[in-house]
Amino acid sequence: MSYSSLDFNNKTILITGGAGFIGSNLVFYFQNHYPDSHIVVFDCFRSDALFSNGNLHSLGHYNNLLGFNGDIICGNMNNKDDLTLLSNYKFDYIFHQAAISDTRVNNQETVMQTNVNSFYFFLEVAIKDQATLVYASSAATYGSLPSPQTVGNEHPENPYGFSKYAMDQIAYRYIHNYPDMKIVGLRYFNVYGSKEFYKGKTSSMVLQLGLQILNGDRPRLFLGSDQYFRDFVDIEDVIQANIKACQTKKNGVYNVGSGKAKSFKDIVDLLQGSMGTNIEIKYFHNPYKNYQMNTQADIKTTQNYLDFQPKVTLEKGIKKYIPEIKHAYENLIND
Repeated sequence: MSYSSLDFNNKTILITGGAGFIGSNLVFYFQNHYPDSHIVVFDCFRSDALFSNGNLHSLGHYNNLLGFNGDIICGNMNNKDDLTLLSNYKFDYIFHQAAISDTRVNNQETVMQTNVNSFYFFLEVAIKDQATLVYASSAATYGSLPSPQTVGNEHPENPYGFSKYAMDQIAYRYIHNYPDMKIVGLRYFNVYGSKEFYKGKTSSMVLQLGLQILNGDRPRLFLGSDQYFRDFVDIEDVIQANIKACQTKKNGVYNVGSGKAKSFKDIVDLLQGSMGTNIEIKYFHNPYKNYQMNTQADIKTTQNYLDFQPKVTLEKGIKKYIPEIKHAYENLIND
């Protein structure tokens, strides 16, 4: 589906984190809809490096790019030599998706260097090239504030959320100082869908619970999960938001969610209904402090200024996602 009247053919498009979940979906959106576009992927790709919490440093995976016919630059945003490789291009659009996105990484220096310091570089590239810059912000900027979450009322409670909040403040300053620039930050809520398998332990509840059910295990939920609500947004709608951001009526930061909240138990019920299973849920105590009880995106400004309209309900999204969840499970058991 084409989400914009813009013609991206014959345009040079940079997608950072292009081997990751959202980035790779953007890659193939452009390749499939605008075959004459010049797509450049910048990603550090997967290594064996782990954070202290046991999760992978990098989540990009070559399997997410099978069939891609554009340019690939393997590089780290913290490495100036790697970044200089981008100077060979003049970009028309920059989709900055790369980040440490693990909310349980507590090394503040690493998170801030990777997420915030690198942001200045891409802002300066956008100025030099007169490029449109669309970047990934996050609902983690809201912390545990009550729903609905609204831009302008933030309270981050972990280094990741703070790093995204800092990026948003930097973006606002650039918007003020460079009024001719086009800069849009997108605060993603709980994104799920195709190509998230390689996020591992940081993948969506939809995927993780689906894999548990397929394995015949009891799906694991926190006690009281009928009272834990999240705004789950399908990857198709996230791509829609990114594309429409290129034609924004107003620079700024916008929520990207469905605008509706569903409980964790709803996810299990929808998965089991689609899979034809009826496995008893296994409840356990929530071990995390500062855990968001309820997220629900206020998307009024996103609708007004980006013309964003969520099209994929959770019910529809899970149903179409089931075949890929099953394929991911087959990969797991055959690995």
